[in-house]
Amino acid sequence: MKSKKNIYLMYAIALLQGMVFYGPIATLYRQANGLTVFHITLIESISYLLCILFEVPWGIIADKIGYKKTMCFCCGLYLVSKIVFWRADGFFDFLLERIMLSVVIAGLSGVDTSILYLSCNKGESQKVFSVYNSLGLIGLLFASFVFSAFIGRNYTASALLTVISYGIAAVLSLFLDEVKSVDNQVMRFSDLREVFARIIKDRKFILFLISVAFLTQTHQTITVFLNQIQYENCGMSASAIGYVYIVVTLAGLFGVFSAKLTRKFGEKRIGVTFQFVAIASCVVLGLTYTAPISVLGVLLLNVVNSLYQPYQMELQNKHVMSVNRATELSVYAMVVNCVSAGTSVLFGSLANIHIKLAFFFGAGICFVGLLFFGVWYKFKKQKI
Repeated sequence: MKSKKNIYLMYAIALLQGMVFYGPIATLYRQANGLTVFHITLIESISYLLCILFEVPWGIIADKIGYKKTMCFCCGLYLVSKIVFWRADGFFDFLLERIMLSVVIAGLSGVDTSILYLSCNKGESQKVFSVYNSLGLIGLLFASFVFSAFIGRNYTASALLTVISYGIAAVLSLFLDEVKSVDNQVMRFSDLREVFARIIKDRKFILFLISVAFLTQTHQTITVFLNQIQYENCGMSASAIGYVYIVVTLAGLFGVFSAKLTRKFGEKRIGVTFQFVAIASCVVLGLTYTAPISVLGVLLLNVVNSLYQPYQMELQNKHVMSVNRATELSVYAMVVNCVSAGTSVLFGSLANIHIKLAFFFGAGICFVGLLFFGVWYKFKKQKI
């Protein structure tokens, strides 16, 4: 069912959920409350493992009860997780927050993009995905400006403001229209087995999913956690880190050009370019000890990821063959999360030894991702 109302509501939810006011100091916030870098990445890995466990059951539930109910529940639990984060003090509090977040991520996986995909006209999905992702960045940009200009060292206030924005997003989700008929849509075991069998048979597509995991996890670890440590090592103050965060977030808005660039240069050239720039960014961060070059490396990585996400989301949605779209996309996400869980621990272990090792590790797995993408694309063209 095509629904402009749904698209605009999803845009507003993305904007509000992008308003993570503690974003510029997410690592420093956790460290101030008793966590080490290894603790942070360990919690991340546990979160990925839980996402793997929850992915397929959530996909089945979403296809059974409908995408709107799933979205509403997840937005509500998202709010609760931010409240826990706001009051967290120590490893187990942050672990609890991440467990709830794992349920949310698994629940939203495939559901938010399915709502958008089924609500827009044919041929518009990559553009819609681009705007959706960019609005999340705009929300983060606004939150980063508020943090740098008004909050500063008051970390608790930044967490409280985040709770408020997520509360509004949860309310807006109640006004979505359902886009999937749920009558007689009970997922049979044979249907699930068929989805798994098709994905296992299509081994080359698994290589593509692994390449997605490598680039996405490299971006996540470096731009959310390691960048702040790198900036502090370069002598930057908390306010300076906040303003740099704004610039880097602003650069991420280039994601709106993802569809246009793909049409102009083609899927293969764009996919290779994304991976290559990610590799170069990690190498730059691994070699430098100066603030401006460090900022440049993080900025490039954020730009390429913002362009890459709508691109890979479009490819995954095009690859879906089952009527149980959320379930199949959840299986794809499960593959990605399996890879991400392992790489997150390795990132944390290497960063505890020396942060430069983590950056070079990111360059290495992005290079492997580039090779995997090339193999998948060559096979894809042969099938066509």
